[in-house]
Amino acid sequence: MFFLRMIFRSFSRQFKRRLLIAVTVCLSATVSVAMLGVVFDVGDKLNAELSTYGSNITVQPKADAVVNDLYNTGGDANSGASGTSESDPTTFLKESDAPKIKTIFWAFNITNFAPELNIHADVNCASESADSSSCKASGVPIVGTWFAKTLHMDSGESTVAGMNGMRSWWKLDGSWPKDDSAQGLIGTTLASKLGVTKGDTVTLYKTTADGSRNKQRIAITGIYDSGDSDNNAMYIPSSTTQVLANLPDSIDKIEVKALTTPDNDLARKASKNPNALTQDEWETWYCTAYPSSIAYQIEEVIPGSVAKQVRQVAALQGDVLQKTQAVMVLMTVLSLVAAAIAVANLMAASIGERGSELALLKAIGATDGAVSRLMLAETAVISLVGAIVGALLGSGVAQIVGHVVFGSGITMRPMVFVLVFVLLTLTVLIASFSSIRSILGLKPAEVLHGR
Repeated sequence: MFFLRMIFRSFSRQFKRRLLIAVTVCLSATVSVAMLGVVFDVGDKLNAELSTYGSNITVQPKADAVVNDLYNTGGDANSGASGTSESDPTTFLKESDAPKIKTIFWAFNITNFAPELNIHADVNCASESADSSSCKASGVPIVGTWFAKTLHMDSGESTVAGMNGMRSWWKLDGSWPKDDSAQGLIGTTLASKLGVTKGDTVTLYKTTADGSRNKQRIAITGIYDSGDSDNNAMYIPSSTTQVLANLPDSIDKIEVKALTTPDNDLARKASKNPNALTQDEWETWYCTAYPSSIAYQIEEVIPGSVAKQVRQVAALQGDVLQKTQAVMVLMTVLSLVAAAIAVANLMAASIGERGSELALLKAIGATDGAVSRLMLAETAVISLVGAIVGALLGSGVAQIVGHVVFGSGITMRPMVFVLVFVLLTLTVLIASFSSIRSILGLKPAEVLHGR
């Protein structure tokens, strides 16, 4: 009881200095909890943010992938028709295989996907002949895809996949088409060229591989602005495109949006040659949601396919994540260093003011250890109060950062609070070390005689 009374009496005698220590620790705890809270959650937030910009994995037939690698003919994965050549594809995947993407080990990380059949067609021709001179537009890129297709998996689960969730940056005037219908979207540039608006109908003409001339009337449900050359294209249901081109169950690309872990040295090594990995490295890579491991698993379930990560998105994700985490960790370290310096100075000043009291304690029999424990206990109590208040404030600051930067709250993990309290404990102990050393060198006789 005597020990506790001395601790609480010291607060009243040196209230301002104790308050300054509490405020210092509180500010350091606030910054540390907020920054580390964001650090541990920023990976998921960054994934969600970047996923709004389209797919990060594309799946193609092997033959097309080889040609793209040799001649660098692959376009932007998220540019749809603008990322394809002016000729129609000659190798295909099966559309019926696309749902198998949701059966891989990382199926729950696949947030969306959309198969595509990219062809070219003539629009609003005066005659049905193969001569395209009578058409208002010839060689128009047509993307056959899903918009919001409901898939019923063998596991009994259902999922919705399609472009509706893959083109969030589009400015759409109208509504999305229905799957397996004669509806479609048209880009602003093409709509202006043809003089059509939403609600109008256009007629597509396509000369197939066997020489026949097919046509299909499409009701325009909306006009989109993608901000790039994709505005020259039309998007219609894949089933309608397959009938028009006489290519049943055929697609030439699948765009996949997946939540992934940023690449590291292991992922980069695996992306070059998975067979070069050791058994332990293989298991770690396969069971981690790297873009390359998810792509590898997609290749396992879709015959004749090559899945590749969109390097620009993956590189951006890893680069931004590392820099963001580095800045926040640096801010945490600087706040702890500032707290250590401030607490050390405040404790030194406190001991200087209480020199006579501490000397008297030693003179009446208190050991160096007892006096040191008293000073540590006083600092620990006031620091604990500051740390608790700072942790609460830090949680609030983290939520503000989350809503301002990512538009959603930050998930505060218990590990963050444990880590901050451990770091603050070490900081206070280090800051107290120099002050404790001055207590050990205190000579009661000299202090009490004013020397």
